[in-house]
Amino acid sequence: MKLTRDIHSLSTFKRDTAKLVRQLKKTGQPVVLTVNGKAELVVQDAESYQKLLEAKDRMEAIEGIKRGLESMKRNAGKPAEKFFREFFAEKGIPEHE
Repeated sequence: MKLTRDIHSLSTFKRDTAKLVRQLKKTGQPVVLTVNGKAELVVQDAESYQKLLEAKDRMEAIEGIKRGLESMKRNAGKPAEKFFREFFAEKGIPEHE
């Protein structure tokens, strides 16, 4: 983020919307909008926002994998075969159809 380029008042955004939208698309960087000198909103183009969501999903998946690996190191889990055998039995699901 470049402070001199990416922070604007809400009034400026209203007045120069087309210009700032072009900037958002060109730079891929969000714009912080201020109200009475305080940051209130962040505006971002859809493509950059989608990339942010995908990065968040990847980070959550990595964290889940890390927790699983840590659990395995502590021998806190159980083999998949045993889990599914117990799960199917508990739910009354035949193991092989």
